[in-house]
Amino acid sequence: MKSLGKRAEGLRLERMRASPLWRDGGFRNLFPVAQGLRDPSVAMPSAKEFLMGGERRTPESPLPSKDPRVAWERAPASGLRATWLGHSTVLLEMDGFKVLTDPVWGTRASPFRLIGPKRFQPVPLRLREMPEVDVVVISHDHYDHLDYPTIRALAKNSQVPFVTSLGVGAHLQAWGVTPERITELDWWETHRVPGTGLSITAAPSQHFSGRGLKDRNATLWSSMVMRSERHAVFFSGDTGLTAEYAAIRERLGPFDLVMLEVGAFHPAWGDIHLGPLNALKAHGLLGGGAFLPVHWGTFSLAMHAWDEPVETLLAHAPSRDVLLLPRLGESVEPKEQRTAQAWWRGVDKKSAGPQPREEVEAQTAERSTSDLPWPLD
Repeated sequence: MKSLGKRAEGLRLERMRASPLWRDGGFRNLFPVAQGLRDPSVAMPSAKEFLMGGERRTPESPLPSKDPRVAWERAPASGLRATWLGHSTVLLEMDGFKVLTDPVWGTRASPFRLIGPKRFQPVPLRLREMPEVDVVVISHDHYDHLDYPTIRALAKNSQVPFVTSLGVGAHLQAWGVTPERITELDWWETHRVPGTGLSITAAPSQHFSGRGLKDRNATLWSSMVMRSERHAVFFSGDTGLTAEYAAIRERLGPFDLVMLEVGAFHPAWGDIHLGPLNALKAHGLLGGGAFLPVHWGTFSLAMHAWDEPVETLLAHAPSRDVLLLPRLGESVEPKEQRTAQAWWRGVDKKSAGPQPREEVEAQTAERSTSDLPWPLD
């Protein structure tokens, strides 16, 4: 199936093998898992639990959203504006240039059209209604971050360049993106986007990769830092908590905006997903800045309630003023922070509410991820 992508070969594969992160035929997390993230007593969820376990995994009705095109008609007063379009897809406006992160307009986070996690919340606008962007940034190759139908459409209908992690370019090229539009980065490498004032730097994360049964860790995963003339934005991609966030702060910070994943967490996934409490810790390691939570509100990729990540985040954040919690499609400027409001409440008759801290911390425990039902995150 074309949606599975393609393995790297030739000069691309040679460059991957030269990376210090490449070992024994694939990429590996370079740094040890932080103490307390692993709990061998916590069992991996079965395929049945993954598919049908848990309660309130999707909302009873669509979430409120806004058409962002009216806001996009005027330039952001501060020079930096973010529009959350669902899951990890964000349009960043940075000093006159536009960056699109992990664009996913497809129906399912899956290689199949009829099987796999289906989005419960549509994107606020069609892909063809999007403005032209200056660069697309892709953190890694999991289905909820690298979407075959979206990439095919962008390859056919635009000339936008792509910046991504080592090896992911093989998928892009197989789907119609020409090689000159693809830049692949190892950790700490920087690419300056021609004709713009933008630079993109790949940075460490704690995750894994793969789109099929035989390509686990065949491509690299990264967090990404976008910098313009006056602003810097951190985007986590997918990751567990890692002390390398302090190194990222020292080498690439400070950040005006920090976008961290908060959803799809489980007791057995402690080193591959943050969850809300570890996202708050990561935010501190990164040195602060306005915090925009992503990776929630679109797909059900874990057993927890759909609103549990953001409810827990809201309950345990040291201040609501540090959080940016826009509605889908709502454009926000970090410099004009407003006290975060729980706009999602009322969608369901019964809200999950925040979990007690000890329960959430238990959900950051981890063991080997080799028996996940499939490489979705």
